[in-house]
Amino acid sequence: MAVKDYMTKKVVYVSPDTTVAHATDIMREKSLRRLPVIENDKLVGLVTENTINEASPSKASSLSIYEMNYLLNKTKIRDVMIRDVVTVSPYAELEEAVYEMIQHNVGVLPVVEGDQVYGIITDKDIFKAFLEIAGFGQAGIRISLLSDDSIGVLEKVTDILVAQELNIKRIVASTRKSGKVAIEIQVEGSCDHATLQQAITAQGLEVEAITTTQAKADF
Repeated sequence: MAVKDYMTKKVVYVSPDTTVAHATDIMREKSLRRLPVIENDKLVGLVTENTINEASPSKASSLSIYEMNYLLNKTKIRDVMIRDVVTVSPYAELEEAVYEMIQHNVGVLPVVEGDQVYGIITDKDIFKAFLEIAGFGQAGIRISLLSDDSIGVLEKVTDILVAQELNIKRIVASTRKSGKVAIEIQVEGSCDHATLQQAITAQGLEVEAITTTQAKADF
């Protein structure tokens, strides 16, 4: 899973000479919280809601609304932008992007290769990727299992699902503190839940839940 497959490719950006007032209007119009700053086709900075708020006059100041607007229309993005921007390659693993966001406490990474901006990946893109990977919003059956961390578990489950003529769409597994492995399987098709649970437990696996899932609109 590469960053390029989940990033936002249509990038809204500003130049260093854009005024803070104009950048604010763009962010409000596009419902954005960050804007890459590009000059001569190269990434030179990043501006966010926080950097703009920090650069804006305080509401408690003695400045009039006209003086405030004057300052915002005079101040350039180059004066307030973040210059040391954390970036990620479009060919990096999605997990690497998440790691960098956590390490640097940021919610956005410009996707850059050879000084050229190919896109941008945000925490919202990551959330969407998680839902897609987990199979959320697909019609079918969600099976939640708990098993020992041992060889052949998935083979047992797969054989059962094939026998029930259920098509596996997604599998997500994680190890719990107990050492047990939690397995979430999203399948396409339908069957009797009680019969499916009985077949799974007969193989020594613990069924936490079997639920019918409904298709949801694109997110």
